[in-house]
Amino acid sequence: MAAQPEDQFKNVISHAKEYGFVFQSSEIYDGLSAVYDYGQNGALLKNNLKEYWWRSMVQLHENIVGIDSAIFMHPSVWKASGHVDAFNDPMIDNKDSKKRYRADVLIEDHMEKINQKADKEVAKAAKRFGESFDEAMFRKTNPRVLKYVDQVDAIRTRFVKALEENDLADLKQLIEDEGITCPISGSKNWTEVRQFNLMFGTKLGSVAEDASDLYLRPETAQGIFVNFLNVQKTGRMKIPFGIAQIGKAFRNEIVARQFIFRMREFEQMEMQFFVRPGEEMKWYEYWKEHRMKWHKLLGLGEDNYRFHDHDKLAHYANAAADIEFNFPFGFKELEGIHSRTDFDLGRHQEMSGKKLQYFDPEINKNYVPYVVETSVGLDRLFLGTLATAYTEETLEDGSTRTVLRLPLPLAPIKAAILPLLRKDGLPELAREIFNDLKFDFQVQYDEKDAIGKRYRRQDAVGTPLCITVDHDSLEDKTVTIRHRDSMEQERVSIDSLNQRLRELVSMETLLKKL
Repeated sequence: MAAQPEDQFKNVISHAKEYGFVFQSSEIYDGLSAVYDYGQNGALLKNNLKEYWWRSMVQLHENIVGIDSAIFMHPSVWKASGHVDAFNDPMIDNKDSKKRYRADVLIEDHMEKINQKADKEVAKAAKRFGESFDEAMFRKTNPRVLKYVDQVDAIRTRFVKALEENDLADLKQLIEDEGITCPISGSKNWTEVRQFNLMFGTKLGSVAEDASDLYLRPETAQGIFVNFLNVQKTGRMKIPFGIAQIGKAFRNEIVARQFIFRMREFEQMEMQFFVRPGEEMKWYEYWKEHRMKWHKLLGLGEDNYRFHDHDKLAHYANAAADIEFNFPFGFKELEGIHSRTDFDLGRHQEMSGKKLQYFDPEINKNYVPYVVETSVGLDRLFLGTLATAYTEETLEDGSTRTVLRLPLPLAPIKAAILPLLRKDGLPELAREIFNDLKFDFQVQYDEKDAIGKRYRRQDAVGTPLCITVDHDSLEDKTVTIRHRDSMEQERVSIDSLNQRLRELVSMETLLKKL
């Protein structure tokens, strides 16, 4: 029987620690809430995800370059961007459980539950009618489905209005009217809704009295915007062009739960694409399609992705959509694609007094460029990849194994080199192979325990290939490659190993499909 999503998620978290992927930060001091460290295998997986993004974005696009801006920025940056005045989330506490929640997330989760009821009606009908089932027609005509759809639409209309008007009282009233309960206690005993600023403040200066206020950046995008002219001029960039960046961001989250899904210190992979005003929607659609293709190439399941158009647009956007991923706790945001108009460059031009414009020789005109943003949470991408790859299998002989079916180019260790025995010259030949491959691939040498146990250990960390050196290897210079997913084996010459690994596990195998 398959594990329930909650149990599966607990298993993933436990596996992440046991096999060196993710540790609680400062664990020996009982940890720090919603802050995590990446272990030896986690760091490698994370770096591979970064490489896939960076190379696909910067290396494969002639008109996109990458930068690395500082975490500390002049405080006026955050005033201009709107974060000082408007970077808030609506917070609500349950008086019985003493747990704190985001009011908007409670309402969004409630709407999703109603949507799931409609989906169940559709699934039941599909089973009943078989191949003749017309899903589109059923959704348009079935009274129960229509009732659920109308219910969600009514909630959404009121929800968006309350958010846009900052009507915190009506947000609370909506929670009460819908009978939304605390997920922990099941209680409806709520406090009032309050606004909560998400930025971490700090001080710059050696003497407390003279120190100036700074913020830890809540997003990496502003580092790109304030460097727009520097990059455009030094790189002789012509619009349309993009600036990419991978970096840390910090948010004092109201609710930081669900493992590494929502953390206080996290990493973003963002690209800001500067375009001619009036062409932003064309590029918005282009990047939506391109980014979805990038995600689906990982092979984590086409049905695990969907677009979600924003109900309430941010103050800077004229269009916004999320790519949502089916995490163990349901569909949640993985990446945002936003048409940010000229808000950011326009505000920085206004606040700094510096002209942040581009002279377009094709139309002989100066203008503040519009921006289309793609922003993916690296830690969320890591979690989605790890959770989907985690598999518990029962084999034909009745034995079980835990295997991480990670996309092969992302696996922390690409191949393990295993001498069958620790004698007869097998370790020496295995070491030779290891030393030859380590310049091109992240490989591991392992001679401890029986060969079966070593296979299981490598399966658990997601190693795609195990290369076994046996007595025949000494004679004919061939080795056995055992494949993680199928457990099938092939015999190849030692001389051809490098090329075989390149065909199976190199990053290029992914990038060439884009």
